[in-house]
Amino acid sequence: MGLTARIRTRDGWAVSHAVVTVTDMTGTQVLRAEADQEGAVRDATELAPGAYTVIVTAVGYAPAASSAIVTASGRADVGTVTLARQGGTELPPPGPWTIDPAHSSVAAVAQHLGISSVHGRFTDFAGTIEIAPDEVTKSRVEAVIRAASVDTGNGMRDGHLKSPDFLDVERYPEITYRSTGLEAAGPDRWTVHGELGMHGVVRPVDLDLAYLGTGADPWGGTRAAFRATTELRREDFAMNYNQVLQAGIAAIGTTLKVDLDIQAVQGESLPAV
Repeated sequence: MGLTARIRTRDGWAVSHAVVTVTDMTGTQVLRAEADQEGAVRDATELAPGAYTVIVTAVGYAPAASSAIVTASGRADVGTVTLARQGGTELPPPGPWTIDPAHSSVAAVAQHLGISSVHGRFTDFAGTIEIAPDEVTKSRVEAVIRAASVDTGNGMRDGHLKSPDFLDVERYPEITYRSTGLEAAGPDRWTVHGELGMHGVVRPVDLDLAYLGTGADPWGGTRAAFRATTELRREDFAMNYNQVLQAGIAAIGTTLKVDLDIQAVQGESLPAV
């Protein structure tokens, strides 16, 4: 075997579309090989002993260069080459991912009486993420939330939130979100552009997204974690109800702070556990 190498992302994932180019000290290309599905390069071309430059490239990643010494055996093991996303931003490996509701949360906070906060969450939701293989900014996310699953820990308040004064869950049973674009905002940080449908109104809503990394789960799968936040105005979704107290303070704030903790499983469906 003339040249061996392993091409990985920062998280240790294989870069299956990487290309390795080897040049001699005069800059002449002497070998070009592509990584396999496991990100491995195994080329049988025998190289003359000496020093070489190894350049690894892949669409969506910054090139990486290193030196290699070929011994009298004609072989060179470059080892593991780590590629960073172009611009320093990262996302999980390409392909479909399925949001796991059992290990995720969709929460919101509203101001109450001008002095405290009411915390709520939705307990019934589902979604998918598609990481684009080459142009990562073309990645997509879709999610559906059952509006009637709102839970603030108070049955009377939850009933009011489900009524026509707010979510009107009988007429509008689903809250939907579909991304329209993705933009890098820094290392491991992204802005997700999308459209939120709620209470019969569809509005553009951006999410501030942080990618927290990936890891194996106890069921033989692979999981990715994200955290996303945004702020919504109730009046943008035709929820204008409010009770103004004698002191002129609104009983319920006009804005909602939304906090998403998302865990997604690699693949098109959740594991059967």
